[in-house]
Amino acid sequence: MVVLNKIYTRTGDGGDTGVVTGERLPKTHPRIVAIGEVDELNAAIGMALSAVQTDELRGMLLAIQNDLFDLGADLATPKTIKGELRLAPERIARLEDMIDEINDALPPLESFVLPSGPGGAAPLHLARAVARRAERAVWALAEEGSMVSDPVPTFLNRLSDFLFVAARKASRDGGGEVLWVPGGASGD
Repeated sequence: MVVLNKIYTRTGDGGDTGVVTGERLPKTHPRIVAIGEVDELNAAIGMALSAVQTDELRGMLLAIQNDLFDLGADLATPKTIKGELRLAPERIARLEDMIDEINDALPPLESFVLPSGPGGAAPLHLARAVARRAERAVWALAEEGSMVSDPVPTFLNRLSDFLFVAARKASRDGGGEVLWVPGGASGD
């Protein structure tokens, strides 16, 4: 259990922050940026939770929020440290099962979907875009030579797919999807 008695420490006032090893990294370091993007993603999912209207989607999103805390702990802990919390690879398979479950109940797409819609769809689309940004930040971390656990970028990639189908479901449950109409804004 985590116990936080004091919220501010003043240790980050100089532009650096501590990681699990005790090392201090600049707040602009790719590892800290990736952790921050995942934190924002989790908050975006929390916003979506406040708007989603079905218990089924709410349960899925709450489970994903917990997975994102594991993922953040994984990012904060170098692979060289044994026994620390890691994102379990089985979480990817669980996400794929949730995607298939939702997608199988949806009609095929005949147009692109605009990132809006009723029933919590708009915040789910926003969370999807944040998931893509978090994934890019994790790849940037890996490309600069830092070790990243294999399931982390794959989970984020699958999560953006999940959030897309979840947004479609929320829209349909709330009254209907908002589809792209090519040239529709031109007034023709």
